[in-house]
Amino acid sequence: MHEAEVVSDDGIRLDAAVHPAQSGASRGVVLLVHGITVDMDEGGGMFVRLAERLSAAGFEVVRFSFRGHGASGGTQRGVTIAGECLDLQAAVSYVQQRFTGRLSIVAASFGAVSTALSLPWLADGLHRLVLWNPVLDLRHTFLEPELAWGVENFGPQQQKHLQDSGFLRVDGEFELGRVLFGEFEVYRPTEQLLASAIPMLIVHGDQDTAVSYTVAAELARTRPDTLLHTVVGSDHGFDSREREDEAIEVTVDWLVAQ
Repeated sequence: MHEAEVVSDDGIRLDAAVHPAQSGASRGVVLLVHGITVDMDEGGGMFVRLAERLSAAGFEVVRFSFRGHGASGGTQRGVTIAGECLDLQAAVSYVQQRFTGRLSIVAASFGAVSTALSLPWLADGLHRLVLWNPVLDLRHTFLEPELAWGVENFGPQQQKHLQDSGFLRVDGEFELGRVLFGEFEVYRPTEQLLASAIPMLIVHGDQDTAVSYTVAAELARTRPDTLLHTVVGSDHGFDSREREDEAIEVTVDWLVAQ
């Protein structure tokens, strides 16, 4: 692995890492897109372990941290969906300039939002897509939360703090600002996923208390060429080492088989 630097179109520098393929003939390149409040390692270092597995299987792998996350530039309160779309675009350009193999993306949780919204311009340039416990319904995850994590972090008291102070704290730590919450009213990531024909794998725990498993399962049922792998008993982010390993293994196996 070696460190890299990606620069978004508005000049924000993004921390990144490259894992070269460990076998002679490359199977392609995989870009890893993390969720909100974490960084390019993804919670508990899952993306590091996934990258190592993919690299050993013959893929080039690139990880990066969105603006306001990890060692990237920007601020937490400045995180927006539009900004993350710019960052993803920069990361894809970085990959395309350095690697010639087919591009696949693995996006976790909130990383699915910018990825889905970018599908119209990614078009034929994307070979395969994997979503881990993806945020698909912004309204019922953040604005009118229905699950325990959302109610705790985005309920009436937190919404009042957002209105009064311009930000709220997720899990008491990560600060999200007003502009992002305004975007939640506008964007519809599921519509872009349904309009796309890219083969897709969804890996989701059926006991997720942060992001709806039911919404993901319904998308997999109605969208052609979409496979759902249920991590039985798992909460958001795959809540044990065994369940994390299951998500990694099914992801690597699916990408290798393609």
